[in-house]
Amino acid sequence: MPGRLWRDVVESFRNPDFWAMSSWLDIIVRARKSRLGLVWLLSKSIIYVFGLGTFFASMRKVGGSDASMGEFFAHVGLGMMVFGTMMSAISSSASVFVASKAFILDGHVRLSDYLLQVLAKAFFDMCLYLPAIIVSLWMAGGVAPLGLLTALPALLLVYLNSLWIAALFGVLGARLPDLGNMVATISTFAFLLTPVIWYPGMMPAGSIRASLMHFNPLFHFVEIFRAPILDNTISTASVLYVAIFTVSGLLASTFVYRRYARYVPLWI
Repeated sequence: MPGRLWRDVVESFRNPDFWAMSSWLDIIVRARKSRLGLVWLLSKSIIYVFGLGTFFASMRKVGGSDASMGEFFAHVGLGMMVFGTMMSAISSSASVFVASKAFILDGHVRLSDYLLQVLAKAFFDMCLYLPAIIVSLWMAGGVAPLGLLTALPALLLVYLNSLWIAALFGVLGARLPDLGNMVATISTFAFLLTPVIWYPGMMPAGSIRASLMHFNPLFHFVEIFRAPILDNTISTASVLYVAIFTVSGLLASTFVYRRYARYVPLWI
């Protein structure tokens, strides 16, 4: 039966055959369904970075100065890496146990395997942005060396939070079948509310829109990853927000998983 969250996660990392292989097979199937294969999978990142970047180029003007096109492309690409990873964890995990019903009812009840499967797919999709981001950073004239040193710890934070989000939404999604549809509905609003295709400085200070932006957790996770790479300063508010969000989320997901994960096979 499903046990404590972190005990199950450790066991899943010790025995990665199921979740790693199933994630890889899913990627292979996605590539083989089209004649262009991996090139087709890369098209999403190219469209977001260079397509949306060009379309929203008029938003580059901030504070009376214009950022270069390359800087705006990098802004969009780095933002999409974090937003896409966390949004994928939220949307996929809400229905992951229901989608894996056959395996769970067949006896594979270490639920952390399905959570890591979600994160593995999100990691692959994130890596698909790297070619477009490398090109955009080259167009922007390079990258802040110190910012790269903070990129790995920031990504680790992103994935740690994605893990507890997946655990929490996975259990809730098993109990509430409509949760997946609700998440899919609000995902577009979450994208527009997160400064991926626009700059945070465009929001009027003290406005309701600015308050919603700062209340949005995705904004702060995007900032702690993207700002140092683009040689911008991370605000103290973002650091505190991420710290509080991480600790409170880990505690909440640990409690919910320990208390209710045992009921998932019954709920699905």
